[in-house]
Order: sequence, then C-alpha cells, then structure tokens
Amino acid sequence: MSADAKRFTYAVSLDRDWAARSDRGGSAIAEEEPWTPEHLVLAALARCTLTSLRYHARRQGVSVGGSADASGEVTQRDKDGRYAFVRFKVALDVTLEPTPAAVRELVSKAERDCFVGNSLTTRPRYRWTVNGHELA
Repeated sequence: MSADAKRFTYAVSLDRDWAARSDRGGSAIAEEEPWTPEHLVLAALARCTLTSLRYHARRQGVSVGGSADASGEVTQRDKDGRYAFVRFKVALDVTLEPTPAAVRELVSKAERDCFVGNSLTTRPRYRWTVNGHELA
C-alpha cells in the first residue's frame, strides 16, 4: 500500500477592480501596478527555485542567502500557433554557508523540486553563481 502524497492548496481572488489577493493575506496586487500575469509567472519561478534551494540546504544544515533574475520570451509556438512562453532563463546568485561538498547536487535538487518550473511546458535554463563562483 502506498502512502497518499501531500497536498498543498493555494488560492487567489480578484475583486471587481482586478486587485489580486492571496488566501494568505498580505498586500494586494492592483491592476494599475506594472505586474502583468507574465511577470508574475517569472517571479513565481524565481521565488520557487530559491525556496526549493533553501529547503534542501536546510536539510543539510546549510544557510542560504541570495537573489534571482528570471526572464522569458513569449511568442507563437510552432506546434500549435498559440502564444506561450517558449523560453525561460533563471540566473541565481546565492551564498551557501557552510559550502556543501556537493554543491552541484544541491542546486540540481533545487531545480528538480521547484514545482513552478515543473509545471511549465518549457523547461527553464538555470545559471547558478554560488559563493561568487559561476557553476559551469
């Protein structure tokens, strides 16, 4: 018998003025703000990747600091002519303390377990700088 997988639920509401609110509270994102749905996808991808890294690092007793830049390209897909993201790039600049012996394995887990990245039909390209050194 296999155990049931954990389930996580999230909700967002848009009011009549199209201000978005999270079920967790916090500030609303108003339509007048320069956040398009496409920007929100990129922010979610960057934040999810860092969150995934932090999760795996903490399990190894490693603290994480850092930032991420995400970009994407939207155009018509060849296969169906629909507009969609066709390219994603995520550049992460992180500090790990202490530096784990298996840095590449750790960042690989962060990429693998970011559910936002896993939810996209186009696989993101990641570039990591860890403790000032770019991983090849």
